[in-house]
Amino acid sequence: MFITGLSGSGKSTLAKVLYVRFMEMRARSVSLLDGDIVRKNLSSELNFSRDHRNLNVHRIGFVASEITKNRGIVICAPIAPYGQSRHTVREMILPYGGFIEVFMSTPLEICEQRDRKGIYAKARAGIMKGVTGIDDPYETPQSPELSIDTNQLTPTEAAQEIFLFLEEQGYIR
Repeated sequence: MFITGLSGSGKSTLAKVLYVRFMEMRARSVSLLDGDIVRKNLSSELNFSRDHRNLNVHRIGFVASEITKNRGIVICAPIAPYGQSRHTVREMILPYGGFIEVFMSTPLEICEQRDRKGIYAKARAGIMKGVTGIDDPYETPQSPELSIDTNQLTPTEAAQEIFLFLEEQGYIR
């Protein structure tokens, strides 16, 4: 499960709900690779240049492919702003299992209202540069398996949409 979208779109919240639901199933091991946590613990030396953002996503993909290779379920929740790096991660994981891209299509205005970290406010004030969605692009996924707007659905409803999709596709029963 690869959840991508702007900061404040609901990626981490949804990922946590999914993690609990998968854990309750007790079918396989479950890992959560949240973008902020991975950035802090695995990629702390990286900056926010395009190359470093791609490298961070590549690292997430590598770890996810190893988990998938060992029959684990992995939920990734990075911003992952660039289409090419998302495609690379997909290609890394597909040899070992399924890859479900979930695009959090929550509008930028809503993400800015949620701005828990204050990054959008700093970007709008000119204090911070390279903020995805403001002065650095977010390349909208062209064909994600699912698109979810958390302005329209609660995290529990969004998780239910994902579980219905997984059932329809034969991933779970």
